[in-house]
Amino acid sequence: MGVDPGTQIMGYAIIEVTGSKVEVLRYDVINMKALGTNHAVKLKKIFDRMIELIEEFLPDELAIEAPFYGTNVQSMLKLGRAQGVAIAACLSRQIPYVEYAPTKVKQSVTGSGSASKEQVAHMLRQTLKLPPLEEAPKFLDATDALAVALCHHYQKGNNLKAGGKSWGKFLADNPERLASATTAKKPTKAK
Repeated sequence: MGVDPGTQIMGYAIIEVTGSKVEVLRYDVINMKALGTNHAVKLKKIFDRMIELIEEFLPDELAIEAPFYGTNVQSMLKLGRAQGVAIAACLSRQIPYVEYAPTKVKQSVTGSGSASKEQVAHMLRQTLKLPPLEEAPKFLDATDALAVALCHHYQKGNNLKAGGKSWGKFLADNPERLASATTAKKPTKAK
């Protein structure tokens, strides 16, 4: 599953990889513009929709675009929360995630880290033989999410060690941390 986080429109894509064959199962957006300005309502919408997609498609991994650094701190905080909610939905179902920088995603799909959304969408239509979209601007966030999923496929898991996060994987990789946490001496209460 690939996700392009957003607080107004969040793109998502589900691909299935069999050998070297990539099949696009779905790519679309979660449109939150009609939900007004209540950020909590939007975060709940993201979480609920992510859970629905997880239950429908049972993805093995989440690839998500990392927030880019901008000058508006409030926008960055809101975007980070939206990304965190999407990640939390996956982690609640034991699905590990990997983050990719926007330039890495663009470079892996188009060959240029500074490609526009339109260039990314055009290359995806060619590479994956997608039908032309009549409402292309509406789907640029969906094609961005598809690019994130495809970037992860191209990486073939090379980024999992650095970015894959799940408690199950952490505990499996660090059994001594679990043992030391359960055998550690409990602190005494101060009087």
